Amino acid sequence: MTDQTETARRRRITPGAVLGLLAVGGILGWGVLKGYAIQMMRDPSALAGTMHAPDFGLLAEAPVMIQVHVAGAMTALMIGTVLLLGVKGNRLHRTLGWIWVIAMATTAVSSLFIRQINGGSFSLIHLLSGWTIVALPMAVYAARRHKVAVHRKAMTGMFVGGLLVAGALTFLPGRLMWRMFFG
Repeated sequence: MTDQTETARRRRITPGAVLGLLAVGGILGWGVLKGYAIQMMRDPSALAGTMHAPDFGLLAEAPVMIQVHVAGAMTALMIGTVLLLGVKGNRLHRTLGWIWVIAMATTAVSSLFIRQINGGSFSLIHLLSGWTIVALPMAVYAARRHKVAVHRKAMTGMFVGGLLVAGALTFLPGRLMWRMFFG
């Protein structure tokens, strides 16, 4: 097999993966949006807002666990982007990879203590946290055993689902990121 064919084969996204991501995203989105629909009926003014410079004072006033969560998520987002775009398998990739794993673990564990959305209970979004806590060690184990395809799928899935999708949901009206940028 030529290098070009091998690269094209490795980067192909299977229909099952796409359907799985759509199903998980749909279920999580439905649960979160349902909760927000109820909240918006109680306080419709929460939808009003225009984009402005971020109000970092809101983050400074937030509980410490939210600050830890945001710091972990932002670190994982920046490093994850570098890892996805950069060369794989070298020393820099492995070093940044360990930092990313720590940042993702910090983000996932800290999210378990953030329960304002659902009246003090866990919400559907916490399923992503549980998935990340279980999948991180499995993906590291796969890399240590040189199972590159398994490692790549797991890490990409956590970056997209556990970080990007969950991060996008933080911009729903009424949440901290919404208030920082639009409120």
